[in-house]
Amino acid sequence: MSDGNDINALLRARLPAGAPLQIPPPCLLDMQGEPVAYVEGVSLAMRFPVLPRYQNPIGHMQGGFIVAALDNTLGPFSYLIAPPSVTTSLNTQYLRPVTPDMPHITCHARLMERTRNQLFLAGEVRDDAGRVLVMCQAVCQILPQKST
Repeated sequence: MSDGNDINALLRARLPAGAPLQIPPPCLLDMQGEPVAYVEGVSLAMRFPVLPRYQNPIGHMQGGFIVAALDNTLGPFSYLIAPPSVTTSLNTQYLRPVTPDMPHITCHARLMERTRNQLFLAGEVRDDAGRVLVMCQAVCQILPQKST
């Protein structure tokens, strides 16, 4: 999907009626994430600019901002494939730095396994050449649904 409105419309359509959720959330808007590919129930890719304000003291993208970009990909993906959930763990491995000469990074989220109450997700950050820079594994707890 190339249009962020499409993914937001999909998200809104899949949320329980009257759910008090802001789609897209302010954190995603602030990071200027844009969807680049969605495969129904399988994966979501989002692109994020590498902005100077995200730099650590040596000029690389600070790890917390990289994780925030991953979380801003894993979160929407989790809402597309299951009822609303919350992240209970997010483990990250940094393989290569995100350097200031990279105009953007692309975060990929995919479903590894789903149980009745949990989602097991994998994430990657790639550069324009397709090199994996960061990998992560996440577990999301599916929230109990209120009876109507």
